[in-house]
Amino acid sequence: MKYLKASLIAGLFVTFSLTFARTAGPTNEHGFDPADLDRSASACVDFDQFANGGWKARNPIPAAYPSWGSFNILAEHNRDVLHEILEETAKDTSAVPASNEQKVGDFYATCMDTSAIDSEGITPLKPELDRISAIQDRAGLEKEFEHLQSIGINAPFLVDSTQDFKDSTKVTGEIDQRGLGLPDRDYYTREDEKSKDTRAKYVAHVAKMFELMGDSAETAAAESKTVMDIETALAKASMTRVERRNPDNVYHPMSVAEIKTLAPHLDWDGYFGAVGLAGKGEINVTSPDFFKELDRQFATTSLAGWKTYLRWHLINSTAASLSEPFVDEDFNFKGKVLLGTKENLERWKRCVRYTDNGLGEALGQVYVKKAFSPQAKAHALEMVHNLEAALKDDITTLPWMSEATRQQAIGKLEAFAEKIGYPDKWRDYSKLTIERGPFVLNVLRARTFEFNRDLAKVGKPVDRTEWGMTPPTVNAYYNPQLNEIVFPAGILQPPFYDPNRDDAFNYGAIGAVIGHEMTHGFDDQGNKFDKVGNLKNWWTPEDKKNFDERAACIVNQFDSYEVEKGLHENGKLVSGESIADLGGLTIAFRAYRKSLEGKPKPPVIDGFTPEQRFFLGYAHVWATNMRPELARLQTNVDPHPLAHFRVNGPLSNMPAFAKAFQCKPDDPMVRPAKERCQIW
Repeated sequence: MKYLKASLIAGLFVTFSLTFARTAGPTNEHGFDPADLDRSASACVDFDQFANGGWKARNPIPAAYPSWGSFNILAEHNRDVLHEILEETAKDTSAVPASNEQKVGDFYATCMDTSAIDSEGITPLKPELDRISAIQDRAGLEKEFEHLQSIGINAPFLVDSTQDFKDSTKVTGEIDQRGLGLPDRDYYTREDEKSKDTRAKYVAHVAKMFELMGDSAETAAAESKTVMDIETALAKASMTRVERRNPDNVYHPMSVAEIKTLAPHLDWDGYFGAVGLAGKGEINVTSPDFFKELDRQFATTSLAGWKTYLRWHLINSTAASLSEPFVDEDFNFKGKVLLGTKENLERWKRCVRYTDNGLGEALGQVYVKKAFSPQAKAHALEMVHNLEAALKDDITTLPWMSEATRQQAIGKLEAFAEKIGYPDKWRDYSKLTIERGPFVLNVLRARTFEFNRDLAKVGKPVDRTEWGMTPPTVNAYYNPQLNEIVFPAGILQPPFYDPNRDDAFNYGAIGAVIGHEMTHGFDDQGNKFDKVGNLKNWWTPEDKKNFDERAACIVNQFDSYEVEKGLHENGKLVSGESIADLGGLTIAFRAYRKSLEGKPKPPVIDGFTPEQRFFLGYAHVWATNMRPELARLQTNVDPHPLAHFRVNGPLSNMPAFAKAFQCKPDDPMVRPAKERCQIW
């Protein structure tokens, strides 16, 4: 559900394949199971191992999962709730036609009807394949670009709406780089052995898919090479993820006349007319160099080559919704090769995920009635306000920030919009038709609905009530263009949050999550936007220099972390999330200490002081086992560092942590004073 630049959404974490697992283990009323600890490890040497080593030892990764951790426990619980809702809804034959209940029930039912799906094979896609086959010229090719985009296949580029960076009241159209089958442009450009091996397996996978569509092995091999050639050219012209983290790099509003000059071989008048953007003002072109190369490829690559490329992206985008041979081959590469997963998820779990993706707010309305009480919402909002007060106190006393910048920062903090649990205004699905017919067609209908809904916003005022995550999502985010912090109901539950639990553990867990999202408003991306969401510098030159020096400390720290031999965290890629981790944890600790004012000191529990329990609560958020394949993928493409470094990295910068666990100055969990990173 896209309504702003995806590269600017500062979420708590990114999931791959949304694969979740459930783990068992009793927790006491204070929020953690003492068996989760590894008492043979030293808290001052490796706090992640000390706090989570017992949990990791008891929870090896099952075959159907690339990782599992605390997020997964809660996500799996949420999926169980959704499963129960969907099973009941799918059996309800009395649902009012065109109601949300009918649409959700029929979507899930068609997903679960594997007999029908397997008997149909690729037949439901025959009209789409015939459209591609019938392309006779470049004009027809461009029309097919638009059509495929309208059913959610962003090849060779993406068109969508975006909030204008410099006028936060306005929604404009946008075209953006896309069109790759591998997770990132670097997979096409890197020359290390692992990257070469992944490319070779990708080429074999593409060929296998063409064979499943009925092509001979020889033809499929040639087609796979064609796909790789086109994608490699587009990848080399694409911006890196680090480059895209700078909003100035992805903001290039252009008139249609200017876009014609940039990419003259494409009929932009006809294209924008077809997608409904004609006459709606300037279009943001995120990556001009990409569109220059796309134009060159459009003009020089044979029509047959482009048709092969489009056939591939059609099947690549829909394979998981087709018959078993396509599902298996799709999983073989995306699950096994990229993530290291040994087997696919159970069918019902995948169908819950697909339904949440396609009709998330329709399903979410029922979910919150079952899983999120008004009392829980009120209590969570109270904690948010406590964290905001702590951040305001901190900004007020920052020694490195001038008064001019300080007042701007406080104004931005006070302007935060807070979204807790679920939307106040639910999405209207009346224009979406769902039938008890082929499942893949329901998937495409849901995508078309979202495509049309998104582009219909262009030229209209920004809807500040809109959400970018569905209510059951175990995640949270900060949106710099709306200056808002958003916490879906899905994450405001145990083990992250429990209103009846020890406050120390709550503040360390959900408090740090809340603080994380709040401080995103002032990280290396968020600090470029003002309080109403405009891309505008509100820092004095000296203050910006001070901040950048502190941010560089974070970059250097994470650059030093080795994931595996020859592969390090990319400090520039993960800097924003790591700044937010350190800032959120710092603010949450201060808020917890402030919450104790005027109260008796909390007791020692299970041998741990309240300060120690705070840090244990934080660490348990990131209790995770992960396959090496996923670790490599995340390191290459994800702005979030690996969980192990998310625990030890920020804590090693905090004197409060060292004091709580009586660590010595030369312990590994205590960074030397001259290397210690501190922003807030």
